[in-house]
Amino acid sequence: MIIKKAEYVGSFVDLEALPQGNLPEIALVGRSNVGKSSLINKVVNRKGLAKSSSTPGKTRTINFFIINDTWHLVDLPGYGYAKVSQQERNRWQKMIEKYLQKRGQLRGVIMLLDIRHEPNQNDRLMKDWLLTSELPLLLIATKADKISRGQRAKYLAVIRRALNLETSDTPIVFSAQTGEGAEEIKDAILGLLSEE
Repeated sequence: MIIKKAEYVGSFVDLEALPQGNLPEIALVGRSNVGKSSLINKVVNRKGLAKSSSTPGKTRTINFFIINDTWHLVDLPGYGYAKVSQQERNRWQKMIEKYLQKRGQLRGVIMLLDIRHEPNQNDRLMKDWLLTSELPLLLIATKADKISRGQRAKYLAVIRRALNLETSDTPIVFSAQTGEGAEEIKDAILGLLSEE
């Protein structure tokens, strides 16, 4: 997939205010600070399109980006961030679940996992919930540049075991620093968009 154009559409807290129309959507989910914004910027080749922050829990809205004027990339709030109130976390969770359940334009979900950390309870719940909702799921292991190539198989095995994945379900390995995995992700997104 060649991405020629990528633009920020807007940030939304109210699902009724989301962009109308029938453009297909691919949503990004993951723990706070897993690198969603960095992945967006690298995959669409636009520095600073998605605002990344060193402060986890920064994304508190549903952020829409239009790609090639033909589909939306949707950045959902990171889950599991401890330094916000339980009430705020519950609100985000409800907003995410409602979007994933009700949004007819949604074609698939990209779930990001930090390759260095074993998936936690939130990751397991999210993966199981997505599978039961029968949404096509693409797993990506981010921050690959932080560990040596020789160590990757060990870390990926931990992720597979924690999420109860088949060997064939190994996540795409990605680094926003080096760009490794970006083309593979674009091809996988194209696959999701092509499915009816």
